[in-house]
Amino acid sequence: MTRIRFQQSLDELKEQLLVMAGLAEQAIQRAIEAYRVRDLSICDLVSRSEIAINRMERDIDQAALDLLAMEQPMAIDLRFILSVIKINADLERVGDAAKAISDRVRSMEQMGAVELPVDIPRMASLASEMVRKSLQSFIEADAVLARTVLTMDDAVDAMNRAAYKALTGVMEEQSHLAPQALNALMIARALERVADHATDIAEEVIFWVQGTDVRHYKSMKTAPDPHEMG
Repeated sequence: MTRIRFQQSLDELKEQLLVMAGLAEQAIQRAIEAYRVRDLSICDLVSRSEIAINRMERDIDQAALDLLAMEQPMAIDLRFILSVIKINADLERVGDAAKAISDRVRSMEQMGAVELPVDIPRMASLASEMVRKSLQSFIEADAVLARTVLTMDDAVDAMNRAAYKALTGVMEEQSHLAPQALNALMIARALERVADHATDIAEEVIFWVQGTDVRHYKSMKTAPDPHEMG
């Protein structure tokens, strides 16, 4: 494979991943909208999206593996392909989380709407922002932007812990609201997973661009910047 053709193949791989990223991001937005308005027709859209996301995951993995087998790329191109494979898996799991949320919405169809001590839309907004920023950092090959995503994960974790405490309290003290509280608790947990996958994507961008493994660091305060390491 010539260098020009190889570069074209890398560009095509990136475009495929961005299409899948758009589907995954849209699936999360739809799932939260379904929760907000209790619209099962939106849940159907999420289910169809998951099928498309799963199909794209297989196609992207195969394309990436074909490039590895044919070209044996070195350095940054190799890191790019390896990162695509890992980001691909994270995007598929974002789709899974969206499906899990929509399934919870379906189970709430016969339940009365109640006020619960958790702000699911706010948590969803932050998790979605993390996904958007991680994908933007991938598009722009911007490791600095990717590092900002790492600092956002703590906020989502804190919201998930607060939701757990508040909602388990509801289940203990108001047993008649236990089903609604349990569904909200599981949706919060799914959103926390979305934030984790966004963090994973950002870490892969840093690995691709800078060759730095930051998977075991929780924030910019502890994640070393190679430009500061001398």
